[in-house]
Amino acid sequence: MPVTFSIKLFTRLAGLAVLIALICSLVVWGLSSVRYQAWQESLAEPLMTWLARTPSPQQHYHWLPRLYDFSIRPADELNLDAVARERLSYGQTLVRSDQIGPRVVTARPSGGVLSMRLRHLYQDVGEATALVVMWHLNEMPAGERESAAGPLAATLGVRLVPLSHTNQLPAQEVLNRAWERNLAWYGDQSRGHVLLRLDDGSLMRMDMPPGFSALSWPVVLLLAGLAALVLLVAVRLLMRDLEHSLRSVESVAVRIARGDLEARVEPGQGNLVSRLARSFNGMAEQIQRLVAVQREMIHAVSHELRTPVARIRFGVQMIETARDEQALQRQLDGIDNDIQELDELIDEILTYARLEQGGPVFSLRPASVTDIVRQVVEEQQVLHPATTIEAVIPEQSELFAESDIEPRYLHRAIQNLVGNACRYASGRVRVSCSLDEENCRVDVEDNGPGIPEQEWEKVFSAFARLDDSRTRNSGGYGLGLSIVRRILFWHGGQSFVGRSDDLGGARFSLVWPRRQ
Repeated sequence: MPVTFSIKLFTRLAGLAVLIALICSLVVWGLSSVRYQAWQESLAEPLMTWLARTPSPQQHYHWLPRLYDFSIRPADELNLDAVARERLSYGQTLVRSDQIGPRVVTARPSGGVLSMRLRHLYQDVGEATALVVMWHLNEMPAGERESAAGPLAATLGVRLVPLSHTNQLPAQEVLNRAWERNLAWYGDQSRGHVLLRLDDGSLMRMDMPPGFSALSWPVVLLLAGLAALVLLVAVRLLMRDLEHSLRSVESVAVRIARGDLEARVEPGQGNLVSRLARSFNGMAEQIQRLVAVQREMIHAVSHELRTPVARIRFGVQMIETARDEQALQRQLDGIDNDIQELDELIDEILTYARLEQGGPVFSLRPASVTDIVRQVVEEQQVLHPATTIEAVIPEQSELFAESDIEPRYLHRAIQNLVGNACRYASGRVRVSCSLDEENCRVDVEDNGPGIPEQEWEKVFSAFARLDDSRTRNSGGYGLGLSIVRRILFWHGGQSFVGRSDDLGGARFSLVWPRRQ
């Protein structure tokens, strides 16, 4: 993955994480203010509804005004807005907070607004509810308390549990406070409890509704949905660039399929598919080159085959008119030579095609380069007795003679160079080895006319021959040097041509790494 794209992707993901965190924080903050207000009102509503329905709550619960600033006022004295007044008319309980603390108000069915000032809403509502429950239970006979506790608790929105076993008792400090005040608040803001001591000494535990939690399950699910939605949108935006890049590759592939081999993909910078684009362009260039080679080969092969086929056709016609055995044999020998030439040409074409279109299955193994050079020199000396072929192998090179090569193809490459040199030399060819720990080099020089400098690169092209070589006597099909170059390519090396300083003719050089 490109470094630029990795940095860009990391930056986008970090920004996405910050965005999701910011959105979730804003949602939680916005929901919490609304949910907290609703929770306060739902917490105080059972107690305030109970008190509002009591005929004379101030006299009935005479201790409420002293503890909680409990009073009944006209609605005009409370400075309520129109929305609050309307909600009161529907019988709802309101909680209004100021610097002193929360004030809980609700409308009485008989008129007026019931108001109660609290310091800590959760604890004060719990204690006030516990006082009401304890007052009513103390007014009942002991035998009726257990049956009346359930409906009373349900109406006030709490849960009453008689404590009859020691393992149900809270800590000793809570028991001490209950003994002093007849009730004791304990627990925390997530779940509060009030311990009640009735007048007969029995203990009951009043469980409050759960406290306010900013991250309740519905909120968590909502946040998860929002995060998933934001992530989906962000991923869609992030994938848009990738989709655009892939579509560009697709469009270029369609153009190439329609025959536009010049089409290429713009790689771009920091793009996820930049490496794919470069590989695709390399593939397109290779396809274009192979198609060009195939076209050139078809054109050249048709040209090369035309001459021997024409000679064979002419020889067959001459056989039909031959009058003596000697003329017949001469035509048969000519046809045989032409067939041999066709066979050699086909072998050269197949070898070149196999090397050009991806190469043979090379099995590189350690072998002696100097032994191959000596073998080629001996074979070519037999084929060209009129030419002196010498092998120059320094003693230092013998120490590094072993190289990772494909012996059969390297033998073919050196053989092609030496055979070409013998055809154009004026009697002398020299093959030199220069081997060291890193590289191998083989030079083939002759004392022939040489090759013009402007033709040095051309001679390695398929079917490319100099003008004076297009004769049957000089031989060759223009594929030998192309095969040499491809063999060196698959060895990780290269071949090139120059001028021999010592012999004055051409000098062909092969260079490749000693170890693959």
